[in-house]
Amino acid sequence: MSPRGVATPNVREQLFAAAERVLAREGPAGLTNRAVTAEAGFATGLLYKHFADIDTFIAELVLDRMRQSAQTAAALTDRVGQGTVAANLTDAVTSLLGPQGPAMTAAAMSRPGISGQVRAAMEQGAPSFGAIEASITGYLDQEKDLGRIGADTDTETLALAIVGTLHHLLMTGWAGTPDPAARVRRLIAVLDAGMAPGGGLSSGS
Repeated sequence: MSPRGVATPNVREQLFAAAERVLAREGPAGLTNRAVTAEAGFATGLLYKHFADIDTFIAELVLDRMRQSAQTAAALTDRVGQGTVAANLTDAVTSLLGPQGPAMTAAAMSRPGISGQVRAAMEQGAPSFGAIEASITGYLDQEKDLGRIGADTDTETLALAIVGTLHHLLMTGWAGTPDPAARVRRLIAVLDAGMAPGGGLSSGS
């Protein structure tokens, strides 16, 4: 615990990281002010110095991680022409799922106050699944320009299929369900086999 009167650097991120650890152990029901601050080694009241209430904290956590996911998807353009398209997509989408993705989604949906704040922020321009879809489409368009996927590939529909699957897995990937990363790999393998001339998305690599 930080000494009294000493400012704690990067409090928000430390609280967010602590919340993810609590999620991993206890699920969404365990996300309380006391649990998060204890996990972070902070005084109980510190969270409320930075967030109006626990619902706002969880909403901000979800929005922050969505922003990071959107940045990960946008970084796909750095891999244009490298490796295989299928591998690039698989790496990006499994990264977007994250180790606590389904649990965090469940936390966001657990109370109307949380989901309402998340929705309102996205309506006002915060990164959302739409931004991820646009990034995947843009990446595939560039790969198509290089001839690494077929010239007739419907990149928008392909991106929609991938992001729709991602959304589904985040909404349903609770404990005891099949490994969501494995399901992503199978999906992209199927798309890889059928959406480019000569045998798949990566045939031009």
